[in-house]
Amino acid sequence: MGMLADQVAVVTGSGRGIGRAISHALAKEGAKVVISDINEELCKQTAADFEKDGFDAIAVPCNVTDSASVAKMVEAIVAKWGRIDILVNNAGITRDNLFMRMSEEHWQAVIDTNLTSAFKVTQPIIKVMSKQRSGRIVNIASTSGVHGNFGQVNYAAAKSGLIGFTKTIALEYASRNITSNAIAPGFIDTDMTKALGEEIIKNILDRVPLKRMGTPEDIAAAVVFLAGPGSYVTGQVLEVSGGLYT
Repeated sequence: MGMLADQVAVVTGSGRGIGRAISHALAKEGAKVVISDINEELCKQTAADFEKDGFDAIAVPCNVTDSASVAKMVEAIVAKWGRIDILVNNAGITRDNLFMRMSEEHWQAVIDTNLTSAFKVTQPIIKVMSKQRSGRIVNIASTSGVHGNFGQVNYAAAKSGLIGFTKTIALEYASRNITSNAIAPGFIDTDMTKALGEEIIKNILDRVPLKRMGTPEDIAAAVVFLAGPGSYVTGQVLEVSGGLYT
């Protein structure tokens, strides 16, 4: 029995990568986890893998940019477990390019998936949390949203907006014992970063004092800390970056 025993945790974009690692860490602490991903096959496979490991998990495929899909997800969770204690808004995409070369389509796709989705997912779930008078919300932002980054004006804008969203939710819902925090990952070892190529990776690592990429498990550990039932932390942005911007 971990510190999150019997709590229900929803992690968007949890079919693989950072989202999967976060779900796994929460499950290890005793949480009942909802694997939610737009990829239905990946979603179901991840939930099945968790069940084989002895965790309580269900797969609820969801397109976080579609309000109807989100509503269906929330209804399924409440019907299954009757409550939602932890929400991790992790789903996101990149469509990188320099500002003058960026298409309006790629701008809007990233804003919709990385920022507007947090609004669409959080609004119905926070209603459930408000009735419980308890809840933990953790939004996965980025160091790009804090410091900016070349070729990521859409991504940085969305993640910066997510930080503002996080702080406002913290203010509005503190009276209901709901905390809202953001984690800003730096350079994390995922399929997305592997595609950058060795030279780019080396150049980035030269700027990281710890001299290594972060792992999805590094991010997951930070989520577990912020999701803890006794947390007195709210409205904060925790950079998990190996000291990238120190």
